[in-house]
Amino acid sequence: MSLDFEKLRRWPDVEAENLLAVDAADRLLLDLAAEAGWPGEPGRVVVLNDHYGALVLGALEAGVRGLRGHQDALTGVRAIDANAHTLLPELTGEYRHLPLGRELLEGAALVLVALPRSLDALEEMLAFVAEHAGPDVTVMAAGRIKHMSLSMNEVLGRYFASVTASLGRQKSRVLTATAVRPVAQRPAARFPLRAGHDLGLPEPLQVRAYAQTFGGAKLDPGTRFLLEHLSLPGDAQHAVDLGCGNGTIAAFLALGHPGLTVRASDHSASAVASTRATAAANDLAHRITAVQDDALASLPDASESFVVLNPPFHMGNTVHAGIALKLIADAGRVLAPGGELWCVWNSHLGYRGQLEKLVGPTRQVARNPKFTVTASTKR
Repeated sequence: MSLDFEKLRRWPDVEAENLLAVDAADRLLLDLAAEAGWPGEPGRVVVLNDHYGALVLGALEAGVRGLRGHQDALTGVRAIDANAHTLLPELTGEYRHLPLGRELLEGAALVLVALPRSLDALEEMLAFVAEHAGPDVTVMAAGRIKHMSLSMNEVLGRYFASVTASLGRQKSRVLTATAVRPVAQRPAARFPLRAGHDLGLPEPLQVRAYAQTFGGAKLDPGTRFLLEHLSLPGDAQHAVDLGCGNGTIAAFLALGHPGLTVRASDHSASAVASTRATAAANDLAHRITAVQDDALASLPDASESFVVLNPPFHMGNTVHAGIALKLIADAGRVLAPGGELWCVWNSHLGYRGQLEKLVGPTRQVARNPKFTVTASTKR
């Protein structure tokens, strides 16, 4: 059995020449885990934040069995499964995807982590590890040096008494943490994050966000600009918040239109949980349905009349328009003729031509030096 990392794919995530499914940090982490010695007993290794399967499949090839993993993005989960079925089909029964919590981490001796961009996301993961894995667990966390900071060591140090850094290799490094701190020495739980935002409603809109949700509980400036100009048809009964994040748009729509129900979707499990928490904080749980989905894959063609989108302009640490175009195209697919997609985007990205092509006639609703709001009507 030999795993060819070059055959790893990102599918069903966006694929392009400059978007890789494996990097030097993944390889370094697997090599150092092997040098330290893999736990021999099944069920003792956990992988967190593996993007497309390099860590999961690398550990399986090294002889790890009963592996448990958590990946926030649904596209990442599906990519790991697809790569496993293609490259290591005989071992697909030797790993499980689980949510952050006791079942994922109980009894773990070694936790491998692909370092996230956000310090909050790292802290949330470590809090679960420290609570559920036990005092003897070792955490090995890898990243590209250009995306790492001493603050990551500090976050690890809040939960572990010993934190060391490997030598760099191919611009990557591994942080190793051991000796879980006693409960009294760890930070108090602080997730979900909480904030209230004045959006011209009778009361401030309450936002909740778990750590892996992009932007946390803050109000994204593009979202604020969109909400200042967003207008639904007077007879609208249902809307879709695509890429719902912390649920601000879904909650704003529901609060501003008492007869409206909202379907909020995101590929991130953390974002879905955040939107549900935001809905509950504003007494809207009965009118907002949050689901984890790959774009709008679970909705049929021509089934919706109103979609709202604030698309991301990056994928991981790479600026790339692919994910935005994927979301715009799927919005166009699910809109019925005459339905509208309202979108806000960084003006320099110039999405209007793609909106015309993928959805239909597009008008500019508002523009400032940074953002453009458009409304596109399905042909």
